[in-house]
Amino acid sequence: MSIESVTTLGQFIIDRQKDFPFAKGEFTRLLADIGIAAKTISREVRRAGIAGIIGKAGNQNVQGEEQQKLDVMANKLFIECLRKGGEVCVVASEEEDEIIHLDPSCNNNPPYVVAMDPLDGSSNIDVNVSIGTIFSVYKRVSTEGMGSKEDALQQGMYQVAAGYILYGSSTMMVYTAGQGVNGFTLDPTIGEFCLSHPNIQIPKNGKTYSLNEGNYSTFPQGVKDYIDYCHQTDKDTNRPYGSRYIGSMVADFHRNMLKGGIFIYPATKDAPKGKLRLLYECNPLAFIAEQAGGRATDGYGRIMEIQPTELHQRTPIFIGSENMVKKAEEFIAKSSQAAV
Repeated sequence: MSIESVTTLGQFIIDRQKDFPFAKGEFTRLLADIGIAAKTISREVRRAGIAGIIGKAGNQNVQGEEQQKLDVMANKLFIECLRKGGEVCVVASEEEDEIIHLDPSCNNNPPYVVAMDPLDGSSNIDVNVSIGTIFSVYKRVSTEGMGSKEDALQQGMYQVAAGYILYGSSTMMVYTAGQGVNGFTLDPTIGEFCLSHPNIQIPKNGKTYSLNEGNYSTFPQGVKDYIDYCHQTDKDTNRPYGSRYIGSMVADFHRNMLKGGIFIYPATKDAPKGKLRLLYECNPLAFIAEQAGGRATDGYGRIMEIQPTELHQRTPIFIGSENMVKKAEEFIAKSSQAAV
Protein backbone atom coordinates (compact mmCIF):
# COMPACT_ATOMS: atom_id res chain seq x y z
CA MET A 1 0.00 0.00 0.00
CA SER A 2 1.50 3.32 -1.03
CA ILE A 3 1.55 6.23 1.42
CA GLU A 4 -0.70 8.15 -0.97
CA SER A 5 -3.48 5.59 -0.54
CA VAL A 6 -3.34 5.41 3.28
CA THR A 7 -6.35 6.66 5.23
CA THR A 8 -5.52 7.29 8.88
CA LEU A 9 -8.02 6.94 11.71
CA GLY A 10 -8.06 10.71 12.18
CA GLN A 11 -8.75 11.36 8.51
CA PHE A 12 -11.47 8.71 8.45
CA ILE A 13 -13.27 10.14 11.49
CA ILE A 14 -13.21 13.67 10.09
CA ASP A 15 -14.46 12.48 6.68
CA ARG A 16 -17.34 10.59 8.33
CA GLN A 17 -18.24 13.30 10.84
CA LYS A 18 -20.87 14.77 8.52
CA ASP A 19 -22.77 11.44 8.60
CA PHE A 20 -23.40 11.68 12.34
CA PRO A 21 -25.77 14.47 13.40
CA PHE A 22 -24.67 14.12 17.05
CA ALA A 23 -20.96 14.40 16.21
CA LYS A 24 -19.14 17.63 16.73
CA GLY A 25 -15.50 18.29 17.45
CA GLU A 26 -15.75 16.61 20.85
CA PHE A 27 -16.59 13.23 19.34
CA THR A 28 -13.66 13.41 16.95
CA ARG A 29 -11.31 14.32 19.79
CA LEU A 30 -12.72 11.55 22.00
CA LEU A 31 -11.94 8.85 19.44
CA ALA A 32 -8.50 10.42 18.95
CA ASP A 33 -7.91 10.22 22.72
CA ILE A 34 -8.84 6.52 22.68
CA GLY A 35 -6.41 6.02 19.81
CA ILE A 36 -3.60 7.68 21.77
CA ALA A 37 -4.24 5.47 24.79
CA ALA A 38 -4.31 2.38 22.55
CA LYS A 39 -0.95 3.25 20.99
CA THR A 40 0.62 3.67 24.41
CA ILE A 41 -0.79 0.38 25.72
CA SER A 42 0.37 -1.37 22.54
CA ARG A 43 3.90 -0.16 23.22
CA GLU A 44 3.75 -1.28 26.85
CA VAL A 45 2.36 -4.71 25.95
CA ARG A 46 5.23 -5.29 23.53
CA ARG A 47 7.85 -4.43 26.13
CA ALA A 48 6.04 -5.89 29.16
CA GLY A 49 8.50 -8.73 29.68
CA ILE A 50 11.57 -6.52 29.84
CA ALA A 51 9.81 -3.66 31.64
CA GLY A 52 8.77 -5.81 34.59
CA ILE A 53 5.02 -5.30 34.16
CA ILE A 54 4.06 -8.93 33.63
CA GLY A 55 2.30 -10.76 36.43
CA LYS A 56 -0.09 -10.08 39.28
CA ALA A 57 -0.47 -6.65 40.85
CA GLY A 58 -1.20 -8.13 44.29
CA ASN A 59 -4.79 -6.93 44.64
CA GLN A 60 -8.28 -7.75 43.37
CA ASN A 61 -10.83 -5.76 41.39
CA VAL A 62 -14.47 -5.31 42.38
CA GLN A 63 -15.38 -8.70 40.87
CA GLY A 64 -12.89 -10.44 43.15
CA GLU A 65 -10.57 -11.18 40.22
CA GLU A 66 -6.81 -10.99 40.61
CA GLN A 67 -5.59 -7.83 38.90
CA GLN A 68 -2.58 -8.00 36.64
CA LYS A 69 0.00 -5.21 36.55
CA LEU A 70 -1.05 -4.44 33.00
CA ASP A 71 -4.71 -4.14 34.11
CA VAL A 72 -3.78 -1.40 36.53
CA MET A 73 -1.52 0.37 34.04
CA ALA A 74 -4.08 0.29 31.21
CA ASN A 75 -6.90 1.49 33.45
CA LYS A 76 -4.92 4.49 34.72
CA LEU A 77 -3.68 5.33 31.24
CA PHE A 78 -7.13 5.34 29.63
CA ILE A 79 -8.64 7.40 32.44
CA GLU A 80 -5.84 9.96 32.21
CA CYS A 81 -6.12 10.25 28.42
CA LEU A 82 -9.87 10.77 28.66
CA ARG A 83 -9.46 13.26 31.50
CA LYS A 84 -6.99 15.36 29.52
CA GLY A 85 -9.20 15.27 26.45
CA GLY A 86 -12.09 16.90 28.29
CA GLU A 87 -14.93 15.31 26.28
CA VAL A 88 -16.02 12.74 28.90
CA CYS A 89 -17.85 13.47 32.15
CA VAL A 90 -17.95 9.92 33.54
CA VAL A 91 -15.96 6.72 33.02
CA ALA A 92 -17.23 3.31 34.11
CA SER A 93 -14.38 0.80 34.20
CA GLU A 94 -14.33 -2.91 34.89
CA GLU A 95 -11.39 -2.21 37.21
CA GLU A 96 -13.16 0.41 39.37
CA ASP A 97 -15.80 -0.10 42.07
CA GLU A 98 -17.73 3.02 41.09
CA ILE A 99 -17.87 5.53 38.27
CA ILE A 100 -15.01 8.00 37.88
CA HIS A 101 -15.91 11.69 37.52
CA LEU A 102 -13.47 13.30 35.09
CA ASP A 103 -14.63 16.91 35.38
CA PRO A 104 -15.24 17.56 39.09
CA SER A 105 -15.13 21.34 38.47
CA CYS A 106 -18.22 21.03 36.21
CA ASN A 107 -16.84 23.85 34.09
CA ASN A 108 -17.00 22.21 30.68
CA ASN A 109 -20.15 20.05 30.96
CA PRO A 110 -18.56 17.25 28.86
CA PRO A 111 -21.14 15.51 26.62
CA TYR A 112 -19.97 11.87 26.65
CA VAL A 113 -19.77 8.81 28.89
CA VAL A 114 -17.33 5.92 28.38
CA ALA A 115 -17.62 2.36 29.67
CA MET A 116 -14.52 0.21 29.21
CA ASP A 117 -12.66 -2.98 29.89
CA PRO A 118 -9.14 -1.52 29.76
CA LEU A 119 -7.38 -4.84 29.19
CA ASP A 120 -9.44 -7.91 28.38
CA GLY A 121 -7.61 -11.24 28.78
CA SER A 122 -4.61 -9.68 30.51
CA SER A 123 -3.63 -12.94 32.24
CA ASN A 124 -2.69 -14.24 28.79
CA ILE A 125 0.13 -11.70 28.44
CA ASP A 126 2.39 -14.05 30.43
CA VAL A 127 2.21 -16.58 27.58
CA ASN A 128 2.27 -14.02 24.73
CA VAL A 129 -1.37 -14.54 23.68
CA SER A 130 -3.44 -11.74 22.12
CA ILE A 131 -5.29 -9.43 24.51
CA GLY A 132 -7.47 -6.38 23.98
CA THR A 133 -9.32 -3.27 25.09
CA ILE A 134 -13.11 -2.86 24.77
CA PHE A 135 -14.85 0.52 24.92
CA SER A 136 -18.34 1.94 24.65
CA VAL A 137 -19.47 5.57 24.21
CA TYR A 138 -22.82 7.11 25.21
CA LYS A 139 -24.17 10.62 25.26
CA ARG A 140 -24.82 11.65 28.84
CA VAL A 141 -28.44 11.78 29.97
CA SER A 142 -27.83 14.19 32.84
CA THR A 143 -27.98 17.81 31.73
CA GLU A 144 -25.42 19.39 34.00
CA GLY A 145 -22.90 18.77 36.74
CA MET A 146 -20.30 16.03 37.05
CA GLY A 147 -22.47 13.26 35.61
CA SER A 148 -24.00 10.35 37.49
CA LYS A 149 -24.27 6.58 37.61
CA GLU A 150 -27.45 6.85 35.52
CA ASP A 151 -25.33 8.21 32.67
CA ALA A 152 -23.51 4.88 32.59
CA LEU A 153 -26.55 2.65 33.20
CA GLN A 154 -28.00 3.04 29.71
CA GLN A 155 -29.22 0.26 27.44
CA GLY A 156 -26.77 -0.74 24.75
CA MET A 157 -29.12 0.50 22.02
CA TYR A 158 -28.21 4.04 23.06
CA GLN A 159 -24.50 3.67 22.34
CA VAL A 160 -23.18 6.22 19.88
CA ALA A 161 -19.92 4.35 19.34
CA ALA A 162 -18.16 1.19 20.43
CA GLY A 163 -14.96 -0.56 19.58
CA TYR A 164 -12.09 -2.76 20.59
CA ILE A 165 -8.34 -2.73 20.24
CA LEU A 166 -6.59 -6.04 19.62
CA TYR A 167 -2.96 -6.32 20.72
CA GLY A 168 -1.71 -9.29 18.71
CA SER A 169 0.77 -9.91 15.90
CA SER A 170 -0.30 -6.42 14.90
CA THR A 171 -2.36 -3.87 16.82
CA MET A 172 -5.83 -3.23 15.40
CA MET A 173 -8.59 -0.84 16.35
CA VAL A 174 -12.08 -1.82 15.19
CA TYR A 175 -14.98 0.54 15.83
CA THR A 176 -18.48 1.53 14.83
CA ALA A 177 -20.41 4.76 15.22
CA GLY A 178 -23.63 3.26 13.90
CA GLN A 179 -22.70 3.39 10.21
CA GLY A 180 -20.95 0.06 9.72
CA VAL A 181 -17.74 -1.36 11.16
CA ASN A 182 -14.21 -0.48 10.08
CA GLY A 183 -10.81 -1.78 11.19
CA PHE A 184 -7.53 0.12 11.44
CA THR A 185 -4.08 -1.41 11.81
CA LEU A 186 -1.35 0.45 13.66
CA ASP A 187 1.59 1.22 11.40
CA PRO A 188 4.50 1.54 13.83
CA THR A 189 6.67 3.25 11.24
CA ILE A 190 4.43 6.34 11.20
CA GLY A 191 2.65 5.86 14.52
CA GLU A 192 -0.82 5.96 13.00
CA PHE A 193 -3.83 3.66 12.80
CA CYS A 194 -4.47 3.13 9.08
CA LEU A 195 -7.66 1.81 7.48
CA SER A 196 -7.02 -1.85 6.65
CA HIS A 197 -10.43 -3.53 6.98
CA PRO A 198 -13.18 -1.31 5.55
CA ASN A 199 -16.84 -2.20 6.01
CA ILE A 200 -16.35 -5.46 7.93
CA GLN A 201 -19.22 -7.93 7.53
CA ILE A 202 -19.62 -11.06 9.66
CA PRO A 203 -20.43 -14.08 7.45
CA LYS A 204 -23.98 -15.32 8.08
CA ASN A 205 -22.59 -18.79 8.76
CA GLY A 206 -19.29 -20.00 10.10
CA LYS A 207 -17.40 -23.20 10.84
CA THR A 208 -16.19 -22.54 14.38
CA TYR A 209 -17.63 -22.17 17.86
CA SER A 210 -15.76 -20.56 20.75
CA LEU A 211 -16.44 -21.36 24.41
CA ASN A 212 -14.78 -22.95 27.41
CA GLU A 213 -15.96 -26.49 26.73
CA GLY A 214 -14.40 -27.69 29.96
CA ASN A 215 -17.50 -26.29 31.71
CA TYR A 216 -19.84 -28.42 29.59
CA SER A 217 -21.27 -30.34 32.56
CA THR A 218 -22.38 -27.06 34.20
CA PHE A 219 -24.14 -25.61 31.11
CA PRO A 220 -27.95 -25.36 30.82
CA GLN A 221 -29.45 -28.21 28.78
CA GLY A 222 -30.20 -26.02 25.76
CA VAL A 223 -26.54 -25.00 25.50
CA LYS A 224 -25.44 -28.63 25.83
CA ASP A 225 -27.85 -29.54 23.02
CA TYR A 226 -26.37 -26.85 20.78
CA ILE A 227 -22.80 -27.99 21.47
CA ASP A 228 -23.84 -31.58 20.67
CA TYR A 229 -25.30 -30.23 17.39
CA CYS A 230 -21.93 -28.58 16.63
CA HIS A 231 -20.23 -31.97 17.09
CA GLN A 232 -22.50 -33.86 14.71
CA THR A 233 -21.51 -34.66 11.12
CA ASP A 234 -23.66 -33.06 8.42
CA LYS A 235 -22.19 -32.06 5.05
CA ASP A 236 -25.04 -29.69 4.19
CA THR A 237 -24.22 -27.48 7.18
CA ASN A 238 -20.43 -28.08 7.16
CA ARG A 239 -20.55 -29.86 10.51
CA PRO A 240 -18.88 -30.79 12.69
CA TYR A 241 -17.74 -27.27 13.51
CA GLY A 242 -14.23 -26.64 14.73
CA SER A 243 -13.68 -25.57 18.32
CA ARG A 244 -11.50 -22.45 18.67
CA TYR A 245 -11.14 -20.84 22.09
CA ILE A 246 -8.33 -18.45 22.97
CA GLY A 247 -9.62 -17.20 26.31
CA SER A 248 -9.36 -13.52 25.33
CA MET A 249 -12.84 -12.39 24.31
CA VAL A 250 -11.54 -9.73 21.93
CA ALA A 251 -9.34 -12.23 20.10
CA ASP A 252 -12.08 -14.88 19.85
CA PHE A 253 -14.64 -12.31 18.73
CA HIS A 254 -12.29 -10.75 16.18
CA ARG A 255 -11.54 -14.09 14.52
CA ASN A 256 -15.23 -14.86 14.25
CA MET A 257 -15.93 -11.35 12.92
CA LEU A 258 -13.63 -11.95 9.97
CA LYS A 259 -14.14 -15.67 9.33
CA GLY A 260 -17.58 -16.42 10.75
CA GLY A 261 -18.40 -18.26 13.95
CA ILE A 262 -20.11 -17.99 17.30
CA PHE A 263 -18.70 -16.99 20.69
CA ILE A 264 -20.58 -18.36 23.69
CA TYR A 265 -20.26 -17.60 27.38
CA PRO A 266 -23.42 -19.09 28.90
CA ALA A 267 -24.81 -19.22 32.38
CA THR A 268 -23.38 -22.05 34.48
CA LYS A 269 -24.25 -23.62 37.80
CA ASP A 270 -21.58 -21.50 39.49
CA ALA A 271 -22.46 -18.33 37.54
CA PRO A 272 -26.24 -18.47 36.89
CA LYS A 273 -26.27 -14.88 35.61
CA GLY A 274 -23.29 -15.44 33.34
CA LYS A 275 -19.75 -14.18 33.84
CA LEU A 276 -19.10 -11.44 31.29
CA ARG A 277 -19.99 -7.83 32.09
CA LEU A 278 -22.90 -6.22 30.25
CA LEU A 279 -21.53 -2.68 30.20
CA TYR A 280 -17.85 -3.32 29.53
CA GLU A 281 -17.82 -6.34 27.24
CA CYS A 282 -21.21 -7.48 25.97
CA ASN A 283 -22.92 -4.21 24.98
CA PRO A 284 -20.02 -2.79 22.95
CA LEU A 285 -19.31 -6.06 21.14
CA ALA A 286 -23.04 -6.56 20.52
CA PHE A 287 -23.21 -3.12 18.88
CA ILE A 288 -20.26 -3.99 16.66
CA ALA A 289 -21.69 -7.41 15.79
CA GLU A 290 -25.06 -6.00 14.78
CA GLN A 291 -23.47 -3.24 12.71
CA ALA A 292 -21.47 -5.93 10.88
CA GLY A 293 -24.57 -8.04 10.16
CA GLY A 294 -24.21 -10.39 13.11
CA ARG A 295 -26.34 -11.11 16.15
CA ALA A 296 -25.91 -10.92 19.93
CA THR A 297 -28.31 -12.31 22.54
CA ASP A 298 -28.37 -13.68 26.06
CA GLY A 299 -30.09 -16.76 24.67
CA TYR A 300 -33.56 -15.27 25.01
CA GLY A 301 -33.38 -11.66 23.87
CA ARG A 302 -31.23 -8.96 22.36
CA ILE A 303 -28.22 -8.00 24.48
CA MET A 304 -28.59 -4.29 23.71
CA GLU A 305 -32.17 -4.22 25.04
CA ILE A 306 -31.17 -5.36 28.54
CA GLN A 307 -31.66 -2.55 31.05
CA PRO A 308 -28.58 -2.33 33.29
CA THR A 309 -29.31 -1.94 36.98
CA GLU A 310 -25.73 -2.05 38.28
CA LEU A 311 -22.32 -1.16 36.93
CA HIS A 312 -20.83 -4.64 37.08
CA GLN A 313 -23.91 -6.54 35.94
CA ARG A 314 -23.22 -9.85 34.24
CA THR A 315 -25.03 -11.63 31.45
CA PRO A 316 -24.77 -14.78 29.34
CA ILE A 317 -23.88 -14.02 25.72
CA PHE A 318 -24.18 -15.71 22.33
CA ILE A 319 -22.58 -13.52 19.65
CA GLY A 320 -21.33 -13.81 16.08
CA SER A 321 -22.68 -15.12 12.78
CA GLU A 322 -26.42 -14.51 12.59
CA ASN A 323 -27.54 -17.99 11.58
CA MET A 324 -25.35 -19.71 14.18
CA VAL A 325 -26.68 -17.52 16.99
CA LYS A 326 -30.25 -18.12 15.85
CA LYS A 327 -29.66 -21.88 15.87
CA ALA A 328 -28.33 -21.70 19.44
CA GLU A 329 -31.45 -19.73 20.44
CA GLU A 330 -33.62 -22.45 18.89
CA PHE A 331 -32.06 -25.13 21.08
CA ILE A 332 -32.42 -22.96 24.19
CA ALA A 333 -36.08 -22.25 23.39
CA LYS A 334 -36.81 -25.97 22.84
CA SER A 335 -35.15 -26.88 26.12
CA SER A 336 -37.10 -24.19 27.99
CA GLN A 337 -40.39 -25.40 26.51
CA ALA A 338 -39.62 -29.00 27.39
CA ALA A 339 -38.89 -28.01 30.99
CA VAL A 340 -42.29 -26.35 31.44
